[in-house]
Amino acid sequence: MLGRSITRNSILLAVFAACTTALIAGTHLLTKDDIAEQKRRAEERALLQIIPKSRHNNSMLDDTIAVGPQDAELGLRKDKQIYVARENGDVVAVIIPAVARDGYSGDIELIVGVNRDGTIAGVRALAQRETPGLGDKVDLKKSNWMLSFNGRSLQNPTLAGWAVKKDDGIFDQFTGATITPRAVVAAILRVLQFAATNRDSLFDISGTNVVPTGDNT
Repeated sequence: MLGRSITRNSILLAVFAACTTALIAGTHLLTKDDIAEQKRRAEERALLQIIPKSRHNNSMLDDTIAVGPQDAELGLRKDKQIYVARENGDVVAVIIPAVARDGYSGDIELIVGVNRDGTIAGVRALAQRETPGLGDKVDLKKSNWMLSFNGRSLQNPTLAGWAVKKDDGIFDQFTGATITPRAVVAAILRVLQFAATNRDSLFDISGTNVVPTGDNT
């Protein structure tokens, strides 16, 4: 009797486990496409904050260039994508990922829009762990500080001006927090330098859209 009871319970548990697994698998199959689409829309919204639809008529999510840790100026820790904005086939701007590795609390992940003329279209912090009320002002929801980079370039200001005011540059630092803005300013400058070095490839001037990897010096 005891043996039959154990066997019966074991069978019931196995059936329950199989049904639960099937339910989870079915739910995953039914929702994975929707989850992927929602993630895609969120990514697109972030890109459109920098390069609005009025400036391009292609899908930036589907027009990309691979970059990664080998592109030292960008500070990336893993492979990423540069997003390309085109108007009637012509590249008008690119959105370049970068990481400021020397933030006060660690990495600050950025995307930087660079126009064809070398000016900045916009900058956003995608991920950061900076101190609330101080370094987290890199988040546009907390402060408009990131907007101060709009329209800037390697010529505006000159190289010496690409620093926070405490270091004799033109960009404001945060009250009680200098490390975070210093790291972001330096990272954005490196993106502009990367864009200038790879201008022909990024903006398809030479008829190709492949960024050289490795040493870009």
